[in-house]
Amino acid sequence: MSHSRSSEDRFSLPGGYLLPQEEMLEIGKKQKKLSIGVPKEDHKTESRVPLTPEAVEILSGNGHDIFIEKGAGNAANYSDNDYSEKGGIIVDRKEEIFHTDIVLKIAPPTISEANLLKSQQILISSLHLTHQSKELIQNLIHKKITSISTESIKDENNNFPVTRSMSAIAGNTSVLIAAEYLSNTRGGKGVMLGGLTGITPTEVVILGAGTAAEYAVRAAKGLGAFVKVFDQSVHRLIELQNNTGFRLHTSVFHPNVIKKALMSADVLIGAIHLADTGARYYITEDMVKVMKKGSVIIDLSIDQGGCVETSECKTQTDPVFTRHGVIHYCVPNIPSRVARTASIALSNVFLPLLLEISDSGGLNAKLKEDRGLRNGVYLYNGILTKDYIGKLYNLPSKDLDLLMAAF
Repeated sequence: MSHSRSSEDRFSLPGGYLLPQEEMLEIGKKQKKLSIGVPKEDHKTESRVPLTPEAVEILSGNGHDIFIEKGAGNAANYSDNDYSEKGGIIVDRKEEIFHTDIVLKIAPPTISEANLLKSQQILISSLHLTHQSKELIQNLIHKKITSISTESIKDENNNFPVTRSMSAIAGNTSVLIAAEYLSNTRGGKGVMLGGLTGITPTEVVILGAGTAAEYAVRAAKGLGAFVKVFDQSVHRLIELQNNTGFRLHTSVFHPNVIKKALMSADVLIGAIHLADTGARYYITEDMVKVMKKGSVIIDLSIDQGGCVETSECKTQTDPVFTRHGVIHYCVPNIPSRVARTASIALSNVFLPLLLEISDSGGLNAKLKEDRGLRNGVYLYNGILTKDYIGKLYNLPSKDLDLLMAAF
């Protein structure tokens, strides 16, 4: 009669001596080599670049091929030589950029750029749905593209790192712009933003209590201005006060209260996230009429349609206009004014993301383990995965988690 040996018996010799066994090692993930293309942005208002030369050096040092279109970094004061010295491959033809495994860019693709994409590529860019077209989405669907919206990517803390960093830059920069246009050399009142002993400080009204508003508050208070903040949420206002450490004049939105604040305001900064709903006017034209002559409005929400009724979308080459004696600065993409700083901030997000995609063995593997990155996907192998986009363009969509299980 045969007897099966216990697991302890199988690893021992007579007399109680143990047999040496082979060490069981976990089979690690195989690193995937990436081919990444960085095109020169076609949009006239876009000066940023998604990867700095230092980031390219790290990626190329890890065995990846980084193709940079000639002149892609010029607007951010990065030369082609800066990239080539760090291992980047400079190419003249845009077609070569759009034939890499991953196309990484800042602005959403144009129709002509989408036409250059080949089947089943990965596109990482912003989406800016209010400025998109059904034709572009259908083009990407037809080519079975996997598209990731950079503004929708979440990090391990459930924050939006791209949106947060750009909002911080926009909020900070908006105060500097306001200070510039308050000066008489720019047609303003000829006052300094801030305050001096014996002189009443300038008043800054800020709409919203998000990241852009927080950094606008920090900049304005740092200069000595008197700041009033309005938001729909008391909770957000409390968070803003706690985050900045300043004692602020805060209030929920109320037309009469806002109108009274605007009568003495020198600067109004609209920093409300409109969540792709389009224009929503928290400040009416009648409210603008009560503002002092030579005061300044900075509408940071203009790329979403605007939160001030008198706002008109302008360009960096023609940024301002005057309405009812009030100077309006309504330029989308304010971070492009400080393109080098903004590019470094973006590169700090994209570099670790690309390295993680490689270390995971490719995008599919990374998506399965990273819910925050999955949140940015709006096309997966040509299948629309965002219901709100499907409803906007009358296109069918599917749940990404279910699709991931199938692939």
